[in-house]
Amino acid sequence: MSRKLPLGEGETVRTACARGLLRAGVVEKTGEVLSAAVLAQRVGWAADLVCGMAAGLLAGHGNAADVDVLASGEDAGGRKLPSQAWMALRRLGWTAAPAGGVKVNDRIVRMAQEQAGRALRSAHWRAGLTSAVLQTWPCDPGRRTPTEWDQVREAVPGGRYLPSSVIRSRTRQITTFATKHGRLPTDVSELEAPPGAARMLLLLSACDGQQATIERSEDDPQRAPLPTRPDPRSYRDWTWVACPLTLPPTVPPGAVLHLPTLRITGNKVRADLAYTHAVPRTSRTGHTVALGVDWGLNTLLSAGAARLHDDGWITALGHGAQFRAAGVLARQHRLRRLSEHLHTKADQYQRLIDADEQHELSGKHDVLRDEIRFVSDRRANLNDALARAAARWTVDQAITAHATVIYLEDLRSMEAKGMGRTTNTRMSQTVRGQIADRIRHLAAEAGIAVVTVPPRNTSKHCPNQAVITPTADTRRADQSKGPTRRRSTRPAPRRRRAPSPTGPQGTAGQRPEGHAPTGRRTLPRAAHRHQSVTTISTPSPRLRPGGPPSSRHRPRGTARGAGFHLHAHATPPRWAEPTPDATSDMGSPN
Repeated sequence: MSRKLPLGEGETVRTACARGLLRAGVVEKTGEVLSAAVLAQRVGWAADLVCGMAAGLLAGHGNAADVDVLASGEDAGGRKLPSQAWMALRRLGWTAAPAGGVKVNDRIVRMAQEQAGRALRSAHWRAGLTSAVLQTWPCDPGRRTPTEWDQVREAVPGGRYLPSSVIRSRTRQITTFATKHGRLPTDVSELEAPPGAARMLLLLSACDGQQATIERSEDDPQRAPLPTRPDPRSYRDWTWVACPLTLPPTVPPGAVLHLPTLRITGNKVRADLAYTHAVPRTSRTGHTVALGVDWGLNTLLSAGAARLHDDGWITALGHGAQFRAAGVLARQHRLRRLSEHLHTKADQYQRLIDADEQHELSGKHDVLRDEIRFVSDRRANLNDALARAAARWTVDQAITAHATVIYLEDLRSMEAKGMGRTTNTRMSQTVRGQIADRIRHLAAEAGIAVVTVPPRNTSKHCPNQAVITPTADTRRADQSKGPTRRRSTRPAPRRRRAPSPTGPQGTAGQRPEGHAPTGRRTLPRAAHRHQSVTTISTPSPRLRPGGPPSSRHRPRGTARGAGFHLHAHATPPRWAEPTPDATSDMGSPN
């Protein structure tokens, strides 16, 4: 299969990833069919070997000095390090080998070195951020001055465009360390634990045709070597297994396929298949039709298209659209509250169990931990589905309006605080980052550029910068029906002239007719008469430390005999008035 992708005029290459599922496998030498469970077991054995070697590399070279050497791009002799991580680690002499006399292929070692090298390269940026925050440590870590913000942004590589929330998070992490140990950390290796190794087979760049192959053909599916035992002692314990993989419909027919990454999820083998295909080239300038997208809390996304004319005027295309996900967001909040309840209960069990492994609550604690993982998976799947749906809707709006650019607010630095516990939690639980990534992913396939703009003054100055002109004349030409009667702007009268519709009985019914205005200064007439047994007692005051007595809820009319509601009174009990004798007025039957 040719690895070169033919391109047309105005096209460029783009690499994406699709998810697949390995349902079975066939041993090429014997023809034995492996079920999904057996295939997952063998892939798990190989992943454990790779994970163990990668963890050893990370533990031995996860310090600041080795991270800087790898990130410098040069070896001890001044030669440039290769771009592939496993080759760079071999150039530096950082080798890995399985323990316990296990025999593995050299390309299995490449997978471990590739995974460890990528993790160490990503740690270099965190090390630079930590060093910059430590060098410019503020007087008050909870609140930096504008001068201190400028200093830390100058010290961080690329700090000018770095979200403030990232710097605040690192500052809080350092503050927690200082509170616990009484001093500031020296570097990132002391602040963070060594990065962990994932349990997966990274086949993308660490292997070649001798280790694994993939073809778009049902007769020759992808093939990879897998062990027949958890601790292979010789090369005879490794066999070639052909694993057919069904491509999802999102993969174009002419795309170039790459080697996938295999992951173990439960009892299933997931394959992250990378592919390269041709897409329209996006343009940086020359856009005349744009789609503006605004974030919201109840209405997740609001979008409107506009056209830029040659004379500088901007006209709106339609009335805009909104993406509402009230049902999904409500379900998301219910799962969040359930997760918080389960975590609280599990923490209480853990405090009771302490270090006693034979405690009677150990079984319940294990069940709670499994339920927490199940709820977390549900929340992750729901957020992923919401992000996909919102991104697909946004890009479809741009395609329908023939827009070539999407303007999106950059809210990465927004922090939810000062708006109440419920609103803060709702804003912090949104998936704006995932939605933005999905929008960029789908917009690139259609050749639409995505531009993030600073959110400052976008709502304040938008009416002054965008002159919206009507696209059609909607005035009525026929005025034969006469002038419309002038309507009063005063509110509705106190007593309605039309009866309210009949509602269900009970506490959930419709409120009674009429309107009780708020802010009443004087009590109604019923408050000044003696109500006898229907009078509600005065609520007992609550003593406030250092202040006068107060009550969190004090009805205005209860202290003066007006009842809990100013316009409603309780029905007198049966013992308040004597029951009339129904037989006293009966005459003689004659």
